[in-house]
Amino acid sequence: MLWTLDQLRKFVATADSGSFSVAARQLGKAQSAISTAIGLLEADLGVELFDRSRRNAQLTDAGQLLLLEARELLRQAEALDNRARSLSSGSEARLSLALDEALPYAAISSLLREMSARFSDLELTLLSGTATEVADYVDEERAHIAFHFVRGAVPAHFEQRHVGAVPQGVFVANDHPLARLEVVERKDLVKYRQLMMHAEDAYEATYSPKLWRSDSFYSIAEMVADDLGWAILPVNVGTDDAYDKPLKQVFCPSLALSQLSVRVLWRQGWRPTPTVQWVQSRFTELLGQVQAPDDAAAPIIPPTRDRS
Repeated sequence: MLWTLDQLRKFVATADSGSFSVAARQLGKAQSAISTAIGLLEADLGVELFDRSRRNAQLTDAGQLLLLEARELLRQAEALDNRARSLSSGSEARLSLALDEALPYAAISSLLREMSARFSDLELTLLSGTATEVADYVDEERAHIAFHFVRGAVPAHFEQRHVGAVPQGVFVANDHPLARLEVVERKDLVKYRQLMMHAEDAYEATYSPKLWRSDSFYSIAEMVADDLGWAILPVNVGTDDAYDKPLKQVFCPSLALSQLSVRVLWRQGWRPTPTVQWVQSRFTELLGQVQAPDDAAAPIIPPTRDRS
């Protein structure tokens, strides 16, 4: 194989323009240089690429097939060149990112779209799981960084940083007795099973003597949909439309629920790269922009009774 990428470029330019002279002007070359390059390419490939019995540069059947191959080779060569420039400028070749399954998908989706456009040559691996699982991925060095809900302290060999917060709410099935109350008090919660997160190193407030636990917010939400109890959930999880029955957020002002904190963590001693620093910064911004659905974003206010 003595042919060169330069010859392939001249071949493609001639095929696209339909003229040796036009291709020469576009490439800033003499027409003789174009003709010679294509002649050498034909000799090396052992086929005629153009039918020279015609006035214009018309491709032969073999030329039409090899034009497709030439375009693909030039595309790969450009990709190789772009990847090399990216690496030489300090960008990493690979990034493994672990994400808490319960984080707002709108923020994650926007982040991935922007990463695709900004770091087109990056080889990205996404790992998903519960808050505990994604921390384990970093601990096991399967992921460089993880974004997850704060569920207690992390071991000392982790570095961490707060990146945002997500609103929480009390959710029940539509046909649950609590769904019929205008205002839910703590004394009402006591009567029914509470479904809550299982976190070994974190204190979770309990309001009912009847408890079931799970390590997944989505598993808890599924149980709420099955009318197995009530739960405190991130609003984005509670308002998801993926359940067999939609959940209802009830008005429970006595709990005064704070927002659920989100953090990023990585192993101590590992220095975040410029790409990772951008990902952290951008996801922080996106979490701040995410709004809950209109019927759940604002505090639930009970209907005003007609006092006339």
